[in-house]
Amino acid sequence: MNHRKICIVGAGGFGREVFCGFKNDFLATGVAVNEIVFMDENIELRGSQILGVPVIMFEDFDPAVYQVVIAVGEPETRKRIVERLPANTVYSSLTHSNATVMDLTSVGEGSVITSGSILTTNITVGKHAHINLNTTIGHDCVIGDFFTTAPGVNISGYCKIGNGVYFGTNASVKNGITVCDNVTVGMGAVVTKDILEEGIYVGNPLRKLERK
Repeated sequence: MNHRKICIVGAGGFGREVFCGFKNDFLATGVAVNEIVFMDENIELRGSQILGVPVIMFEDFDPAVYQVVIAVGEPETRKRIVERLPANTVYSSLTHSNATVMDLTSVGEGSVITSGSILTTNITVGKHAHINLNTTIGHDCVIGDFFTTAPGVNISGYCKIGNGVYFGTNASVKNGITVCDNVTVGMGAVVTKDILEEGIYVGNPLRKLERK
């Protein structure tokens, strides 16, 4: 992590979790608490502080001053924020000191791996992914950009996961599964067959929710 101030984009729940969860890790890399800000588009937060951290607006952002972590849970919103920020924005990838990332695993810029998560070997994770608490990802998986897990997700080996995919709390994925782009899998769902059509999937056995 190069020594710039930290800008956590999103002052909501996950933004606060990133600040609280990584505060000691920031300090260990030489980033003081007074070098951290939240950034949000809610003008009601202008000039305020959250957890003692000042909140700035998007128009106050200077890419020469800050390195950015987008802490917004919804994948499409994260993508929109990346498109909105200047092209020369520097993004930090965060891996919690209590997470395990084994050999031959690569994680793209702007991604966040939270406490208790385990990524085994020969895994590729794309840009701006969020791997939430106690997620496990098995060997030889390829995972796209703007991927998100809620806590407790378990993904077995040899899976291929597309861009903009979201897995809800305690969802599980069988070995060797392919999931296409822009899929949401509900909490507790069990994925035992490939998902080749975007949409929302729930349950065990898994089924697609049809739009009304």
